[in-house]
Amino acid sequence: MSGVYGFLFQVYPYVCFTVFLLGSLLRFDQNQYTWKSDSSQLLRKGSLRWGSNLFHFGILFLFFGHMVGLFTPHAVYGVFMTAGNKQVLAVVAGGIAGAACFVGLSLLLHRRVFDPRIRLTSHPTDIAVLVVLWVQLVVGLITLPISWQHADGSVMLILADWAQRIVTLRPVDATALSLLPWPYLFHIVFGMTIFLLFPFSRLVHVWSGFATIAFLFRPHQIVRSRRLNLPAGHNDPRQPGAGA
Repeated sequence: MSGVYGFLFQVYPYVCFTVFLLGSLLRFDQNQYTWKSDSSQLLRKGSLRWGSNLFHFGILFLFFGHMVGLFTPHAVYGVFMTAGNKQVLAVVAGGIAGAACFVGLSLLLHRRVFDPRIRLTSHPTDIAVLVVLWVQLVVGLITLPISWQHADGSVMLILADWAQRIVTLRPVDATALSLLPWPYLFHIVFGMTIFLLFPFSRLVHVWSGFATIAFLFRPHQIVRSRRLNLPAGHNDPRQPGAGA
């Protein structure tokens, strides 16, 4: 059993991360037409607005919350906050965001499965991605009452130490993780599996979502009319001050 934990928490993270990066690059390079998230708004938009907004608000809050919570060293926040206080904050904030995400994701999944038109136009991976995210979210919500029972922050410190050792390429003590309740272990392994499946699903559009920030800093686009068929540098006689 120790060998299984060693693979899952020492080797598997690097396998998933490598496939996540290289797979995304290869898909963008070779199959850009599929680099999108197909919209079903024209087929049924009644529950799409609520489902999409709640889901995206919740999932983004949870994603960045996990990033900050796992990868921030204890010495950084230990000056003004104990590990126990941080865990209580994570449970409360994560519970609110998780509930919003659960409602939104359930609405989106219901549309895909129970609306005949949307189900017929959906690719099997579209439904599979929603199911995978829904299961991961449910297991994450299951960990909340368990985390509340460990209000001293001991579990959070074990998970943060593991995550920080992974990203800094340091040895990992898989035995310490094996002693945690099963929802934590399932949540970790299933979460890494989502990154493994990421390049082969519609989730790749997340990259484009982060890339849209670049539009805030790009220069203005210059548009010229094709009707006039004027050479570059020629003044438009219809514009005020032309030829002046």
